[in-house]
Amino acid sequence: MEKHNGKATASLVLGIVSMIVWLIPLFGYPVSIIGLVMGCYGLKSEKKSIGTAGLILSIIGLILCVANSAIGAYMGATGQLF
Repeated sequence: MEKHNGKATASLVLGIVSMIVWLIPLFGYPVSIIGLVMGCYGLKSEKKSIGTAGLILSIIGLILCVANSAIGAYMGATGQLF
């Protein structure tokens, strides 16, 4: 069986980073999506718990990023930004 331990660890790191960068959607989307992909590959590794944690953190980061984008778009459309 092919080892994906590095991908599980990368998913965890990207998930943690996505908890910070969701405030800037330009950076939050790519980090969260790459974390999701790495988490899916990390679930096939020996370190399934690390891959699962990274996957969950990336999902939360992506949801926060989408919410931030939606709120920003709404505020921009209604003129409440400035």
